[in-house]
Amino acid sequence: MRFKRKIGVIIKKGMRKIQKIYETTQEINFLSPQKEFSLYWHRFQLSPLGEIHQAIPWHELAKSFRLRNSGKGREAIFTSQGKLALMFLKAYTEFSDSMLIENLNGNLEYQLFCGILLGTERLEDFKIVSRIRTDLAKLLKVNRSQQILAQAWKPYLKDTQILLEDATCYESYVRYPTNVKLLWESVEWLYAQMKITCKYLKIRMPRSKYNEQSEKYYTYSRKRRKNNKDTRVRTRSLLHLLEKLIDQQENIVSQSNQKIDFPKRYTSRFRVIKKVLAQQQEMFETGESVRDRIVSIDKAYIRPIIRGKEVKKVEFGAKVNMIQIDGINFIEHLSFNAFNEGTRLKQSIYYGRILFGKITHFAGDDIYATNANRKYCTSKNISTNFKRKGRAGKHEEHREIMARELRKERATRMEGSFGTEKQHYSLDKIKARTELNEILWIFFGVHTANAVRISKYFAKENQHRKIA
Repeated sequence: MRFKRKIGVIIKKGMRKIQKIYETTQEINFLSPQKEFSLYWHRFQLSPLGEIHQAIPWHELAKSFRLRNSGKGREAIFTSQGKLALMFLKAYTEFSDSMLIENLNGNLEYQLFCGILLGTERLEDFKIVSRIRTDLAKLLKVNRSQQILAQAWKPYLKDTQILLEDATCYESYVRYPTNVKLLWESVEWLYAQMKITCKYLKIRMPRSKYNEQSEKYYTYSRKRRKNNKDTRVRTRSLLHLLEKLIDQQENIVSQSNQKIDFPKRYTSRFRVIKKVLAQQQEMFETGESVRDRIVSIDKAYIRPIIRGKEVKKVEFGAKVNMIQIDGINFIEHLSFNAFNEGTRLKQSIYYGRILFGKITHFAGDDIYATNANRKYCTSKNISTNFKRKGRAGKHEEHREIMARELRKERATRMEGSFGTEKQHYSLDKIKARTELNEILWIFFGVHTANAVRISKYFAKENQHRKIA
């Protein structure tokens, strides 16, 4: 009660200092955050964002990224810690890059979180967020950074010997891929590049049926119901057109007397389109899917991930095998290619031991309950939630109770955490444009959610200390 009364007094005192700027003519010092920094910093630490700030080991985490200042040019706006804070803040707020900078200009708590005080200045270049994201993505080592976070958070966790495991897919922000859409995007991009090349060389564009196929494609795309016959006709026509455009572009370049220095982005995209043509021709002739199928020319690293769910049978994005310790998630394995998570139990337990020490209990869904995994868990004296095979032992009743609790914990707490991350921490549709940036986006989304959970433990502990 005494603690609550003190808080009430602080709130009342704070309310007296509020100034109504439209009802007074007295001078207001807007530079007061710089003069009274300690007061603002103390108020910031009491806020939810301040509690998250205290839960993150900034110095050690910045070291894991091995950020270095070049010493050339003007001084950076954000320090190495501030760059990491900006990524955490983006995941926490779910803002776009431009909205994040706009809110950072006007929100003092956001500025304190990122380690800057703008005062009367404003940040105008919102692309600074994407540049920082790209720089950090090249330096991110997931395992190294997660070990630092686990070491900092371990004192606040209780049941570190219980490991939960499951896989999920963090989808990329791409349109739903169909063969016709993919072929048309390839044709459209290649035709535009051919026009630029011919304009540069000052030669006439070679003849093609691009305009005719364009009208037919848009007529086809406006149909509500697309039957198999129409789809097959469009696919065949676009395959012929794409093959012709590739040959024409290669002939233009090879027969030119001038040397053309194409950018790396062009050469990589042209290589992807040639692979798309080969894959689509094989699929059109055989009627079967191909290995490493490309579904987007912008994000050629994305593969279809078959999940077998009722709502979404196929997802397009990164598949992540996740382990959870006392509600805190850690990335064990991330890949844009499909993989069988059931074969990663040994690696997950080994990784859990690296992060938190001894593992005595394990919970996973039925895909993990292979004979090899059962033998491994038995040899390491690890209790599981797997359904029993063979005759019951002496303590079958106790084993069933324990397995039921583990199964319930995994199904509710772990799968619920996936939904929370996707709905509230920018992991529903990842809008990064490169493979490394998507991995960084997932990393900060997952660990921002973890920091929020840890901050609640941190706040409770501080409250108990104050009361005591």
